[in-house]
Amino acid sequence: MSNSKRVTTTTTDRPRETGPWDSALAQLQKWDPEWAKTCLTMTTNLWTGGVLSRKFVELIGVSINASCTNLNPEGTRRYIRAALHEEATREEILMVLQMASILSIHSCALGGPIVLEEASEAFLDAAGVGRAKRLKKAGEKTPAIDKMKALKQWNDSRNLLVALAPVWVDQFMAADVAIYTSGVFSTKEIELISIALDASYTHMYAFGTQRHIKAALKAGAAVEEIMEVLKLCVVPSSPAISASPFLLKSLRTFRAPANQRAGRS
Repeated sequence: MSNSKRVTTTTTDRPRETGPWDSALAQLQKWDPEWAKTCLTMTTNLWTGGVLSRKFVELIGVSINASCTNLNPEGTRRYIRAALHEEATREEILMVLQMASILSIHSCALGGPIVLEEASEAFLDAAGVGRAKRLKKAGEKTPAIDKMKALKQWNDSRNLLVALAPVWVDQFMAADVAIYTSGVFSTKEIELISIALDASYTHMYAFGTQRHIKAALKAGAAVEEIMEVLKLCVVPSSPAISASPFLLKSLRTFRAPANQRAGRS
C-alpha cells in the first residue's frame, strides 16, 4: 500500500487493543463483566492475531462502516481515526471510501434481471447480449468496459446492464477502473476489501463474495487472510452495545421521582 502523504491526528484512540469498542465498554463491564470479557476477547482477536496488519484491519473497518449499505457515521469516524494512527495515507482512506460508494451498482444487479423478466422478448434476447451489441454498433462506445475486460475484471453478469443502459454502465465502470489502476492498493488488497464489502452483515451479497474470494485466492491471498476479513465483517456489530450509556441515562430518568421527571421534560 502507498506510504505517501501521511496525515497525522491528535485523537486518543491509540492503542487499539480494544478493537472496535468505545467508552461504552466500561459500562458493559460494570453491568455484565463475564459477557463483556468473552465478547472483548472475540472482537479484539483481529487486532492481536497478526494475520493482517493493524492498518489494513482499520481500513477494512472504514469500508464496512462507510459502505452504502451501512452508512454508520460514528463507526466510520472511529475507524478513520484508528487508520490514521496506524499511518494510513489520505489516498488509502479515500480509495476505501470510493470502493464503499460504488457498491451501489448491486441495485442494478438486483433490478436488471427483473427488467429482463418483465420486458417483452422483442426488446431483449435471453441474455441481453444481442441488444448490447446492436447498441454498440449504433455508435455507443464503452471504453471503460473494454478496459475492465482487458484487466480481466469484467463480470459477465453485467452484460445485461450493458444491454439496458450501455453508456451509463460505461460511465460507472470508469470509476471502477480507477480503483484497479490507481496503484493505491495491490490486486490482492482490492479483492480482500471487496470481500468485506460484499460479505458485510448489512449486505451479504453471495455472488460477489464468491467472485472476490476466488479472485483473492488467484491474487495470492491466504485462506487465513480471507477468514480474517470475514471475521471483520462480524466484529463491527459488537458495538451495538454502545447504546448502553443511553440506557443508563434512560434508567436514571425513569427511576427519578415524578416531580424530577416533570422538571426535565
